[in-house]
Amino acid sequence: MLQAMRKYTKSWVASLFLGLLALSFGVWGIADIFRGGGDDTVATVGGVKIPVTFYQQNYRNLTRQASRNGDLTPAQQKALGKNALEGVIDQTAIDNYVRRYGLTVTDETVSARIRAIPAFVGPLGTFDHTQFLRAIDSIGYDEPSFVAAIRAEISRDQLLGATASGMELPPGYAQAFFDYLNQVRAAAYVTVPASAAGNPPAPSDADLAAYMKAHEATFSTPEYRDVSFAWVSPQDVMGQIKVSDDQLKQQYEVQKAQYVIPEKRTLEQITFPDLASAKAAKAKVASGTSFEEIAKQRGLKPDDIQIGTLSKEDLAERGAAVFAVPQGGVTDPLKAPVGYALIHVVSITPGSNKSFADVKEDLRRQISQQLAQSKIGDISNAYIDESSRGESLEQAAKKVGMHAGRVAAIDAKGNTPDGAKAQIPSDPELLPQMFKAEPGEEGDPFQAKSGVTYVVKVEGVRPPKLKPLDQVRAEVTAAWQKEQMSKRLASLAKELATKASAQKSLTAVAAQVGSNVQQTGALRLPLVGRPDAGGPLPRALREQIFNVPAGEAVAGPSTDGKSYIVALVTGVRHPPAGLIRPARLKQFGARIAQEFGSDFMQVMSKAARAKEGVKINQQTVDRIAGGESS
Repeated sequence: MLQAMRKYTKSWVASLFLGLLALSFGVWGIADIFRGGGDDTVATVGGVKIPVTFYQQNYRNLTRQASRNGDLTPAQQKALGKNALEGVIDQTAIDNYVRRYGLTVTDETVSARIRAIPAFVGPLGTFDHTQFLRAIDSIGYDEPSFVAAIRAEISRDQLLGATASGMELPPGYAQAFFDYLNQVRAAAYVTVPASAAGNPPAPSDADLAAYMKAHEATFSTPEYRDVSFAWVSPQDVMGQIKVSDDQLKQQYEVQKAQYVIPEKRTLEQITFPDLASAKAAKAKVASGTSFEEIAKQRGLKPDDIQIGTLSKEDLAERGAAVFAVPQGGVTDPLKAPVGYALIHVVSITPGSNKSFADVKEDLRRQISQQLAQSKIGDISNAYIDESSRGESLEQAAKKVGMHAGRVAAIDAKGNTPDGAKAQIPSDPELLPQMFKAEPGEEGDPFQAKSGVTYVVKVEGVRPPKLKPLDQVRAEVTAAWQKEQMSKRLASLAKELATKASAQKSLTAVAAQVGSNVQQTGALRLPLVGRPDAGGPLPRALREQIFNVPAGEAVAGPSTDGKSYIVALVTGVRHPPAGLIRPARLKQFGARIAQEFGSDFMQVMSKAARAKEGVKINQQTVDRIAGGESS
């Protein structure tokens, strides 16, 4: 830990973390794009190191997207961290194969791919180099590195695409697959109540002890931690901050683009080779022909004529003419880079103009918050200085003006051993940090999303301990009996299914358990993307019904888990012969082959990863996925 090193050296080093914008393009090519920067890696694949910076970018991209629906829990952050790691490892393994096979891509192919990206289209509806540079700069690239990334992506597509493009299903196989997916089945079923399994057995102490040991987490006390902590919030320093009118005016000028927003117009454009044809088209518009119809007559699709939402300034010398036209109107012919153009005003977004007086107080709050964070940063640095001199957490906090506290025993839910809520600040990021911190080590100050800065030190840990049997006998007995009854019921249902299959009937089974035989009606195979009609049988049981022939019985738990169901397949109906025409069958087979190809690509990625060999720096992964905000 940095804090421990500082205490030994009696000095401190301020660490500056440069936060790169999350990647918004699905670009691979790890080893080709990011090289150097030391040996700080998250994993090594076949001798190629994956830089921690690249993993961070992928992780931040995933968490930013996921957090649009709300704050992420630590468990969700950990899961996203795992997904990001799996992705970069698979990608690196494939990159290694690409290099080994010597796959190359021409400059023309790379250029065509880049020019086809919509984000790089300028006001004239074509690739714009200035827009291209602006867009890639916003995601942390310069031109050479972005071109290299696209080249690597295309090389990878060549390798993976070749494995999938050759997939083709024979017509007979496609027909059989179509028939299977579209068959209809019917079943009779009997509900087997829990009472059919008899009375709950009486466990011995040995049974209960063994059950407790197998479920230690359920019947143990939680881990308790003795934690010292300090904190300082923006509200603690606001009284020390004064913002002058000059500062407010300077900030207004810096942010003026947010407050003085020009009118913008969504535009469509049709170009013509000469002035005469442009005038003729404008005459048609004047006589009632729609702009869309003019485009259609020239063989243009709706996407071909859209040039975006632009300001008057964006249009340069054409701006005055375009902004003189009302919504829905069409300009007179205007000189274009090639020929002449008519521009159609689809819609108008009014501009806005907020004066300094309008936003003065908002600016004051904004600057005050910024200065408060700066002040808190100074306090954090001062705390580190004091701590480095050997001061305790409480002493250092007191000297620099931070609050300090201590909780002798707290569990991961924020409770003390007597079940009361521990007296700590109610910040959702503080408690998880207390349980991530290494015991005995004082962590560096960290800032929460709330703006509060904390320091945490775990003074001691009381590990989980299995509770005495007599203390939890009733709970353990109930859980053991429930498990035994569930096993008995599952075994009985399996025996009844075997009996029904042998007799091709549920009559005897229904009589044995005191239930009625019921009918399902028509059932269709549960498929991803197909509307699920639900019905009386759980999905898992309906899937079993489609895996056995007519006359066979299957068994499974009911939807509520309190009973079992034995179902006998009473009929199978396949689609009529010739239902699907040969041409449609061929299309269906092609779609299935594409799915097979996609699966094969995934298998190839995993095989490449296995062959290359992977070493993971789990400590670094956990630090990033567990400790960063998104």
